[in-house]
Amino acid sequence: MDRLAAMSLFVRVVETGSFSAVAREQATTQSAVSKQISALEAQLGTKLLSRSTRALSLTGDGEILFPEAKRLVSDFDALEGLLRNGQARLTGSLRIAASVGYGRRILMPQIKTFLEQHPGLRIDLRLSDGFTDLIEQGIDVAIRIGELPDSSLVARKIGVSQRLLLAHPAYLELVSGGLAGIKHPRDLSGLNCIVYTEVATQNVWEFIGPDGETERVRVTGNLQTNSSEAIRAATLSGLGVCYAPNWLLPEELASGEIVHLLPDWRARPIPIHAVYPVHRQHVAKIDAFVRHIMA
Repeated sequence: MDRLAAMSLFVRVVETGSFSAVAREQATTQSAVSKQISALEAQLGTKLLSRSTRALSLTGDGEILFPEAKRLVSDFDALEGLLRNGQARLTGSLRIAASVGYGRRILMPQIKTFLEQHPGLRIDLRLSDGFTDLIEQGIDVAIRIGELPDSSLVARKIGVSQRLLLAHPAYLELVSGGLAGIKHPRDLSGLNCIVYTEVATQNVWEFIGPDGETERVRVTGNLQTNSSEAIRAATLSGLGVCYAPNWLLPEELASGEIVHLLPDWRARPIPIHAVYPVHRQHVAKIDAFVRHIMA
């Protein structure tokens, strides 16, 4: 039995949740895939998958094996590609995680050019505005915006994000005094502010003034959300004022569709990091991807 090939089949069965899907990928039969997995279980002397008519699930030993098998197969694919193509070609799969807004608006163009440079790679992009556990979800590299807590992950700073105070002109027409009436962060106390809940400060917005002074304002509004895309949509609809990253509405800001309020007051820069598990820090395709987005 080719144990590496069987490991690869095992990984794909877990990822797809289906013997038949893997059989179609491999242009073989479902029974052939099942026999390979059974042979792997016999070789290891343990049950890896619990099979039922409706679903597949990992056993305890299967949960232990899966992330290591995935790493082994992925590393071998990358090594094979390097040897075959003189280190110019990366192969295998790369699972990337990011927030929804950043992934759609910033990361996708970078992924497109990266795949054009490395056509042998497959990318599995997971977008979520919630916390992503890299180990549990088998993520190779994640993009995280904000200060990082102490952890066992390797982190490489790839840039910074700058929050801007933004509103649609239609909303400003409803505000007493309009844009001219908003001269200081304290003036936000009377406005409808759209609150993003995935940051620690939430409805306390901090600004640094032209003379270096710090102003913290507790804002209120009738919408709070954990989605940057919802913040974008709400702002464009004229619902209220948002304190959003500079990459969320750049075209609308440049065209004048969205107005930058209090431009003399700035936010503290927010770091952006690429993070990945320690055991993945020397994987060529991860290093190549991180260098690509840094550039």
